[in-house]
This record gives sequence, C-alpha cells and structure tokens, in this order.
Amino acid sequence: MPRIHLGAWVDSGVDFLQRHLSWLFDAISSLVNGLYDGIDAVLSAPAPLLFAGILAVGAWWLRGLLAGLLAFAGFALVDSVGLWDDAMSTLSLVLVATLVTLVIAVPLGIWASRSDRVSAVLRPALDFMQTMPAMVYLIPGIIFFGVGVVPGIIATIIFSLPPGVRMTELGIRQVDGELVEAANAFGTTPRNTLVRVQLPLALPTIMAGINQVIMLGLSMVVIAGMVGGGGLGGAVYRAIGSVDIGLGFEAGISIVILAMYLDRMTGALGRQVSPLGRRALAKARAATQGAARVWQHRPQPVHALSGVVVLALVAGGIGMFGGGTTATTASGVPDTGKGRTVSIGYIPWDEGIASTYLWKELLERRGYKVDARQLELGALFTGLAGGQIDVQTDAWLPVTQSEYWKKYGNKLEDLGSWYGPTSLELSVPSYMKDVTSLADLKGKGSRFKGRIIGIEPSAGEMKMLKDKVLPQYGLDGEYQVVDGSTPGMLAELKRAYAKKEPVAVVLWSPHWAYASYDMKKLQDPQGAWGKGDGIHTVTRKGFAADEPEVAAWMRSFKLTEQQLTGLEAKIQETGKGKEQQAVRAWLDAHPEVAKLG
Repeated sequence: MPRIHLGAWVDSGVDFLQRHLSWLFDAISSLVNGLYDGIDAVLSAPAPLLFAGILAVGAWWLRGLLAGLLAFAGFALVDSVGLWDDAMSTLSLVLVATLVTLVIAVPLGIWASRSDRVSAVLRPALDFMQTMPAMVYLIPGIIFFGVGVVPGIIATIIFSLPPGVRMTELGIRQVDGELVEAANAFGTTPRNTLVRVQLPLALPTIMAGINQVIMLGLSMVVIAGMVGGGGLGGAVYRAIGSVDIGLGFEAGISIVILAMYLDRMTGALGRQVSPLGRRALAKARAATQGAARVWQHRPQPVHALSGVVVLALVAGGIGMFGGGTTATTASGVPDTGKGRTVSIGYIPWDEGIASTYLWKELLERRGYKVDARQLELGALFTGLAGGQIDVQTDAWLPVTQSEYWKKYGNKLEDLGSWYGPTSLELSVPSYMKDVTSLADLKGKGSRFKGRIIGIEPSAGEMKMLKDKVLPQYGLDGEYQVVDGSTPGMLAELKRAYAKKEPVAVVLWSPHWAYASYDMKKLQDPQGAWGKGDGIHTVTRKGFAADEPEVAAWMRSFKLTEQQLTGLEAKIQETGKGKEQQAVRAWLDAHPEVAKLG
C-alpha cells in the first residue's frame, strides 16, 4: 500500500495556521494569560495558613466540621513542604481551564440535547478529543502559543471538554419527558422550560460532569509542567528529571490533597444546588444523632460567609501591610538589574544545570530577578524562538543541536561558546576489558541485554546515535537505544557498576561521571560521532539590545574543564534541590568567576 503522508499534511496545515492566524493565537494567549494571572494573584495574595482557613470554612459549610478540619490539615501540609505557591499556581491553572471548558461545554451539551443531528456530529469529535494522547496536544500548543502556562491550559481544555459536553447532554435528556410536556402545555416558552425545569433537574448530572472536568484538568498538570506550566506539575517534572524521589512524593501528595478537596467540594456543591440533593441532605441531617451530628455539623450560610470575610480581611491586611521581601545584591556589587527579570531555560543535563544556576546566582547578585525553568529541549528552543525564554546556556553547536539551529536560528542570537571542545561517546565500565571501541560491541548484544542506556529522546546526541553511529557500525539491529533521561541513565549506570554488570551508556565530555566511575570512552575509528562542539549561550532575538550588559558578560564568560567539572561535582555533593547553595559555596572558592566584565 502506498505511503500516506498524513504527518506532512498536518505539518503543512499547522504552518498555514501559524502564518495566517498568528494574530488570533496572540489574542487567545493574552486572554488566557490575563485570566490566569488574575486568579493566581488572588489565590497567592493571602498568607498560606489564613487562606487554608478560608478553604476549610468552605469545606465546613459544604460537608461538615470533620471535612473542614481535614481540609485545613491537608493544606497546612502542602505549606509545610514548601509547595504552597506551586499548589496555588496549579489551582489557578485548573480553575481557568474549568471556567473556559464550561463556557464551551454547557452550551454545546444543551444544543446536543435538543438536536439528535448535532449530537451525532459531536459524538465522534468528542471521542477523538478524549482518546488522543494528551501529550500530543502540547505539540501544536507550543507552536501556536509558545511555552508557559497557556499551551498547558489549552491542552487541558481540549482534553477535559468531552465529559462536560456529554454529562450536560445526558442530564437534560434524562429529565422526565412528562414534566417537559406539562411545562409546554401550560404555555411555557422553550427557554423557560430549559431554565426552570430541565437545568435544575439536570444539575446533579451536570455537576458530576464539572467534577470530571476538574479531575481531568488535574491529571494534566504534570504534562503542562513539561512545557513550562509551572505549579505542582513543574515540581513533578523536575523530580522526574533529577530522579528526586522526595520531591516527587511531596509534589504528588500535594496534587492528591488538591484533587480530594476539589472532588469533595464539587460533589457537595452539586447536592446543595440541586432540589433533590437538598431534600436528601435534610433527611440525612434529621437521621444523624449524637457525636456523629457534631462532626457533620454545618454552619448557616451567613455564618460561613462571615467567617470567610473575616479571614479574608485578616489575610488581605497581612498581605497589604506585612513586610515584603526586597531584592538585595552582594556587598560591593552594583545593582545593575533594578529588579528586571531574566528567564533562563535549561534541560536536566549536568553542565546545563551547573551553568544555569551559576548565572542565576551571578545575575541575582547584580539585582536581576532570574526565572529558571526546566524544559524539554524542543520546547526550550521553541520558547527561545517565540520570546518566552530569554537565555539558554547549554546549546551544543554546530553539530549536536544543528537541527534546532537550522529550524530556529534566524530567531535566535548566539553569544558564543563558553566551553569547548566537547565530545560525544558511548562509554562502558573499565572492567569490561574486551570492549574498547564501538566495533567491539558487534556480536556482544546478549551480554548487554541488547540495550544501550540513553538520555532524553529530544537530545541531538540520541538522534545521531540512532541515525548514524549504530548503522555505521552495523549495531542497529542488535541493540535497542533506551530513551529516558540523564538522571535515569546515571541511576542505571550506578546500579550496574555496583554489581559489575555489563552496561553501555550514552555520555559526553565533560561529565562528572568520569571522575566518579572508572569508565572507558569507546573509540570511534570511523569518526561517526564527528568533531566536538562548543557549549554556546543562545538567546532570543533582541535580548542583547534589551540587556546589553548581561549579553556582554555572557559573551566574555569562559570556564575551564577543571572549573566546570568541579562545579558539577559540588552540585552532586550538596544534593538535589540545593543547586544554588552549591554554586554559592563553589564561588567562594573561585572568586575570579564572580568578577564579570
């Protein structure tokens, strides 16, 4: 059967839309960003424990005293692990996505409930939207809207829209037809029949749909974190990238707490707004007695509202009159930045982490506010080209990341190489005496379980390995390259090395692993890897004009192999989550690096 170039057609369609409808995507991005920033500002303004108290009062009113106490304890736990701001960012993302989804889903559901033809047309479209892997939506999202919170919200809206439409349609269709006929018989207009009869009776089903929309939105937060969406999803993504079990568990339990709160509150709210639900609640309250009634006690709405107002006023007072933090610079260093923000994107490669946090510390000492974001390599270059990211310090050019430069180079500025030359290689432990070159791997696939442990699939080194190196040595049918992450590769190397097992891993120089393990770089007699790269600092177009001093510092910046590997080793020694602390300690021993200009 002839090859159908479906992917090429989709690419052409996306390029067409990007060229001709960029004004529309910019308007949507501005609207969504405005909604998100406004809600996030409101949620982040109060002190954490006071806002937790406000949320607890809401739980007390909707579900009872026990629910209120558990809600407060849960949000206090989120604050205690230092993830409150991330949790509020995630809640903002979910609320914006839910609001926009409902604005679209409820009218569509009503329309589908009143027309079998519309329902038949919508059904396959909704099936497609919900069964398509959610991560696929991020690809056009990044292209149309850049990196950040907007593509995450758009992907969440698309993924969570189907249950909102379906449950609205189902709820209205389930209303007893005789009630509708009776309303029509009394001369009620179709609009009044919908508003006064069908929607009130369909509310429990519609609220169940809203609940599903919110839960699906929360399931998307980790995916949104991969494109700079931040919040708890960003924390989970950082934990995955660094194999940080502790951070992953803390972020995961925070998402669970947020999900349980929203799930229980939307369920209780559904019972409150439904006539049938209120009747069932009244019967349940009448049946409870004794201690159970104490735990299920719910205040009158006016009392709950008064409590929320008091807590909100107190929280607002603290937020308005409390002492805020002010940026300070190191003693004797001029405040060049004046609080201006520089965003630095990085991928979780050791030299990228080291150079990013080094520049974060150097710029913050000079009065800049630095936003460091971990991203996938493709999203990072897309963000630079779109202007959402200012700088990345780990571009391997001209060979390894040549495809990204070919695609986006006209929208970027190269501030030059700060380290080089580098080298790419496959490496094995030195205890494997009979393997010294890539050619020696031939016929030994069973010893390595037919695997070569790789890093991020978006890395240029991985593409070169699969497309050029393995075929050139006749290894592509014998070995499978395992896509993963740099920390995952290092974890597998550590495990195999401790057991003296055969293992082949994707590595590069410089890398601290060569100082920690006795490794051999496999020789490349055919030159399949090509010549070494330089590690370049790349910025968005116009950054040098906007921040000439920073650009000048970055152009003149250099590190030796000893300095770079020493910084990487210091970060490894200090521990995960303490990168900037390690940089400060390293700079104390290398004051010459801190002198820029």
